[in-house]
Amino acid sequence: MKLTSIRAKNLVSLVDFTSEPLQALAQSGYAPIAVLAEDKLLFYVVHPEEWDRLNSTDNVPPIKSIGAEFNERITDSAVKLVPLTPPVNKYINGKYININNNKEPKNVIDFEKQNNFNYLASELLDLEWDRVSRGEISASSLGIQKNRLDAHILPFFRYIPATQVTHQTLADFVSRLTKQNLSTTTISQYLVIVRKLLKLGVRKGFLKETPEMPKVKIAIQPRSMLSVLEYRKVCQAAHRLSQTRALAPPIKSTEGKRERFWVAPRNMFLPPDMGWAIRFMVNSFIRPGDLRELKHKHVNVVRGSSIYLRLKLPKTKKHDKQMVTLQPAVKVYETARRHHTAEGYGGDEDYVFLPAEKDRNYALAVLGFWFKWCIREAGLSSNDELGQTRTLYCLRHTSLMFRLLYGQGIDMLTLARNARTSVQMIEKFYASSLDGEMNVRMLQSRRSLK
Repeated sequence: MKLTSIRAKNLVSLVDFTSEPLQALAQSGYAPIAVLAEDKLLFYVVHPEEWDRLNSTDNVPPIKSIGAEFNERITDSAVKLVPLTPPVNKYINGKYININNNKEPKNVIDFEKQNNFNYLASELLDLEWDRVSRGEISASSLGIQKNRLDAHILPFFRYIPATQVTHQTLADFVSRLTKQNLSTTTISQYLVIVRKLLKLGVRKGFLKETPEMPKVKIAIQPRSMLSVLEYRKVCQAAHRLSQTRALAPPIKSTEGKRERFWVAPRNMFLPPDMGWAIRFMVNSFIRPGDLRELKHKHVNVVRGSSIYLRLKLPKTKKHDKQMVTLQPAVKVYETARRHHTAEGYGGDEDYVFLPAEKDRNYALAVLGFWFKWCIREAGLSSNDELGQTRTLYCLRHTSLMFRLLYGQGIDMLTLARNARTSVQMIEKFYASSLDGEMNVRMLQSRRSLK
């Protein structure tokens, strides 16, 4: 008897079959049943009379069941289990291979092993680690990819073979992310990782091409910023809290009290570093991540026709060019260095802000907490008029916007290069909130006649 002659019209899951085998048989009559687990065919079940008919027709002895453990739950007279025979052909590495024999070829086993997102994700992370080693991406970028794989990608695609992913599957994935209230930018970044996984499947040879990806229109949100008046209020609040040695309020940034506060007791009082950091960021264009890593060896004071700081920061976001600051940053830097030198810091290898904190991620988190404290103390809302949360990062936006608003004849390319970004990024995320009324005086200006 050729087992491949069995054609099951009825499908049942392994859980349903083992719980109610007789009911499954009664519903199928004499027709064979295909028992599935995780969308994979495990074995066929045929009626005893049908089993005898198949045996007598092909004149071969009965085959011992590979599912004997299930026979203990039902009577031998009710059902026989038939082992699954591999299909005649499988599509592997771009061609069909005949595998109608008792043992799976090695390439078939490899195909089954690789045709899943767990395997692809592991391979992708290995490749991305190679990119980290070559300096193409940062380790933090790889960490973000790993977090996104664990958060939504693998939970959704874990039991879906890569060869069965369609445009509708991807659309369902986008729907899942949308229900999680993720922004369109974040959803688009998730799809980038899924596309990488599918392209890896193409390179492995078990996918002909990647399915069409859903189109997600990214909604550009301008970065939050401070006005000149708000900036002055925040600086004054930071100076006042530092001078009065005020104790940080044990409250969240929204509502309700905390039973345990995550900030160490030594950081419950605001040091002068917060006021220095605020003014330094607004006059230097740097990101909070750059502020965290800034050491004295990265800073040179230049005094010539112009007075400024030359910053030679570590490479961030594929940018390694030096930056120059506005003149007010020089005074802030020199004041901070004198203060910390008196405390035993101030060497080339010491950090400019919070040098006593060796855990720099913690140092940046503390600065973020202090900034929100200063925002509340200044009487400002934690969100701007567009609903964007005001964080330490808004000081970089403030720095760029002040130059666009109050700089005379500022060159966009020069500003972008000095801020370690691109003109496109400034136009999308920074200057997108710029309107004509902000610069009405420049719009109404007239050239002077010689």
